Amino acid sequence: MAAPAPGFISVFSSPQELGASLAQLVAQRAACCLAGARARFALGLSGGSLVSMLARELPAAAAPAGPDSLKRWTLGFCDERLVPFEHAESTYGLYRTHLLSKLPIPDSQVITINPQLPVEEAAEDYAKKLRQAFQGDSIPVFDLLILGVGPDGHTCSLFPDHPLLQEREKIVAPISDSPKPPPQRVTLTLPVLNAARTVIFVATGEGKAAVLKRILEDKEENPLPAALVQPHTGKLCWFLDEAAARLLTVPFEKHSTL
Repeated sequence: MAAPAPGFISVFSSPQELGASLAQLVAQRAACCLAGARARFALGLSGGSLVSMLARELPAAAAPAGPDSLKRWTLGFCDERLVPFEHAESTYGLYRTHLLSKLPIPDSQVITINPQLPVEEAAEDYAKKLRQAFQGDSIPVFDLLILGVGPDGHTCSLFPDHPLLQEREKIVAPISDSPKPPPQRVTLTLPVLNAARTVIFVATGEGKAAVLKRILEDKEENPLPAALVQPHTGKLCWFLDEAAARLLTVPFEKHSTL
């Protein structure tokens, strides 16, 4: 049975065009939030191919606002691998090297795990840091979360049929049995993802086409993790390239600079 497409779907002719539009959207959301009552911008990032995409495009998109605006950004990570920051699998480590060297958000505004702690303690420590950064929110409310989706439908470190999909109390959860290495990780939970003001899923490449059709078009009894991200009051968007969107029959908006 077909379901209404969750959120607004934008399709770009290439990952490069997608990346440029994504960076502009981040900069626009930041400007809007900094002009608002809270006068700050809380951004949550995922790893994988997003690191190089944002490193390539975001510094230039954010530059016109000036360095002072970056002092009011708060940066968190949607999930993290329990490895040292110097390790090739560390999401924060990759962003530190490739993006934060060009986007000078103060270290005090970048919320990271402590990778030296055992995984349960690392999750509790990260949750405590988030609560401090989001004082006044019963659940941390990010202005913008940028999520990826795996070919199996996982997002963050929330995997299909995993008990963490039922987590309703914790804002951050440990995982020791990730089906994708490394096995020990720390992840935001669905209550935090669904509290965000805006969530953008980014997916590129033909390897994502089949799972995107399932998430965006099929009403499954046991939905995939990415399909469970349905912000309560926030906005949900999908940024796809043509290869990832090639099996979709639901309406989407086509973008091209040509």
